[in-house]
Amino acid sequence: MRIVTYNIQFSRGKDLSYDLERIARTVEGADIIGLQEVERNWPHLDIVDQPAELAGLLPDYYWVYGAGMDIDGSSRQSDGSVVNRRQQVGNMILSKTPIMATRNHLLPKIATLDFPNDQRVAVEGIVETSAGALRIYVTHLSPRYNAERRMQIEAILEIVRDAPSSGGVTSGPNTRLHQASAPNPPMPHEAILLGDFNLEPHEAEYDLLCGQIDPVYGRIARVDGFVDAWVQGGNDIASGVTCPTDPSNDTFHDSRLDYGFVSGNIAAQVRAAWIDNEAQGSDHQPLWFELDL
Repeated sequence: MRIVTYNIQFSRGKDLSYDLERIARTVEGADIIGLQEVERNWPHLDIVDQPAELAGLLPDYYWVYGAGMDIDGSSRQSDGSVVNRRQQVGNMILSKTPIMATRNHLLPKIATLDFPNDQRVAVEGIVETSAGALRIYVTHLSPRYNAERRMQIEAILEIVRDAPSSGGVTSGPNTRLHQASAPNPPMPHEAILLGDFNLEPHEAEYDLLCGQIDPVYGRIARVDGFVDAWVQGGNDIASGVTCPTDPSNDTFHDSRLDYGFVSGNIAAQVRAAWIDNEAQGSDHQPLWFELDL
């Protein structure tokens, strides 16, 4: 199984042009795709519904979309009728196999004065695979505020750990008429977390996800935590660049900000991980990894 995560920056490429077809060609072929910074109905994109456009460009995939920012973009026509439209920014999961259920989890947010700060989410998809159900989470964490980012990571860990006991979108007997012919979607323990985390491996928030470093035993991974697929795939933790230096933006300099994390019970099945350094469709590079599932 091949998995890719990609912050597409609304499809704004290194040449500063917007090109969703370029994004689709970059990620097609993966079994599971996680995308961040996917927009709906913004004027600067000519009111394009990017999730729908991407779905049309990748017709062999099932897909779900979870918006973080969601504000009114409606208009009123001359006859008084309303064209209801939401302006959204969020994350997307695409899968070659059915996405049996989905939820959109709101993450903690702190109101700020000095910089723009958007609502962040983790979209969850329960994906059907030949080896059984698999949980996929796609997220995009706060870019500037490490205290908020820490809160968001703690919230994600709680969501992931509690999911098997709290259940999914429905549980118990199927008593509703519309459920009578379909079993409840499962809530597996196996989970994958994809996204742009806006942190580097030397930061304390990384330890929250993957375990702290012990001077004798090295990194102590928790059973209910995650393992970095990049490292598990045989790469040095300090290597890899998913956000190359941008001369017009002083925030990041050749950073590894994009990750695929896998739950400990499938960590041994990671076979390889690599970065697509040739992709031109965004200010980020896609991260791929392969699971023996």
